[in-house]
Amino acid sequence: MAGLLGLSSCAALLSSPSSPSSSSSSSTPKACLLPSLSTSSGKKFYGGIGIPIKKGRSHFHVSNVATEVSPTEKAKQRVAAKGNQRPVYPFAAIVGQDEMKLCLLLNVIDPKIGGVMIMGDRGTGKSTTVRSLVDLLPEIKVVYGDPFNSDPEDPEAMGMEVRESILRGEDLPVATTKITMVDLPLGATEDRVCGTIDIEKALTEGVKAFEPGLLAKANRGILYVDEVNLLDDHLVDVLLDSAASGWNTVEREGISISHPARFILIGSGNPEEGELRPQLLDRFGMHAQVGTVRDAELRVKIVEERARFDQNPKEFRTTYDEEQQKLQDQIDAARSSLSSVQIDHELRVKISKVCAELNVDGLRGDIVTNRAAKALAALKGRDTVSPEDIATVIPNCLRHRLRKDPLESIDSGLLVIEKFYEVFS
Repeated sequence: MAGLLGLSSCAALLSSPSSPSSSSSSSTPKACLLPSLSTSSGKKFYGGIGIPIKKGRSHFHVSNVATEVSPTEKAKQRVAAKGNQRPVYPFAAIVGQDEMKLCLLLNVIDPKIGGVMIMGDRGTGKSTTVRSLVDLLPEIKVVYGDPFNSDPEDPEAMGMEVRESILRGEDLPVATTKITMVDLPLGATEDRVCGTIDIEKALTEGVKAFEPGLLAKANRGILYVDEVNLLDDHLVDVLLDSAASGWNTVEREGISISHPARFILIGSGNPEEGELRPQLLDRFGMHAQVGTVRDAELRVKIVEERARFDQNPKEFRTTYDEEQQKLQDQIDAARSSLSSVQIDHELRVKISKVCAELNVDGLRGDIVTNRAAKALAALKGRDTVSPEDIATVIPNCLRHRLRKDPLESIDSGLLVIEKFYEVFS
């Protein structure tokens, strides 16, 4: 019963709007080391675009990047994007699976939580739920036309071309777009994931140009890997490297090119098909377990809802427009108020004590639990974290970080909850 404390309130939480609050945040440009490439002549250039490095100290004047794309142009982009999209099952229409839905929402509110690993039986709606998140993703500002979704206000989230343009004092067009979700297929090649040299330009123009891959497209967005436990080892290594550094480095044809690759990593899989490497599992901020619904009435409702969607997706989505908008407003309010949410020092100490007594390796468990608890408080419309918030998220933050004992029959999530009540009592 104790283990159900945190999860029992998820359904009510997802349906009740929070009072929006706003907080102002300013990003201060940071000095960065710019990766470069060299040619046989000894000259250095950025990212294969033929721009020489300027000596001396450089300062980013982000205020110069202020040219907004016209509203008409933005409307055209959105209409074109919606016209090309396949119909997506509404997030608000998903029945049950509150733990998985809550973990996804918390990562949208605070991407620094580090993603979600969703494990469960086949046919339980894991992929459907993740892809339904697209409609709820908030909008971000990007440099218009940039393949890396560069942030016009944060130098560490800019591509090389954008950085150099700002150094030259150019005004760059800024557009508002939704956070992108990129699917990583299991059969993808390393070149498709990381990017490669554009052979066509090399043959026709004699220019060594970089062709971005999926990691470039996923920058500042979501990278989703279905059946992640079946992913090839060499692609796992690529994801580990990018997730650790926030940058993707491509070495091809004597050229070294780097670009930002900061993304929310979401994976799903069936535990019967194999386990994940501990290094990759630890990179997921949260872990959600999904089980098959056993209640007959609930199963019938799920089947009927799915049949309605398959028969007329557009009409079905329309019936959930109001709930979707309410949930989107709640997420926007939580994102804007997240920076003002506080957690008492005493609660921080108790979180770390739980991690220490469970023998959790490293400090990532402590960090993620603090971030997830603050995101949950923001989602509920509060500015302070309560012990109940911690009880809700701590099993998802720690269960996949415990050392596995083959003789242990109790679920790892219950072990975390038991230790939580022992420390917090």
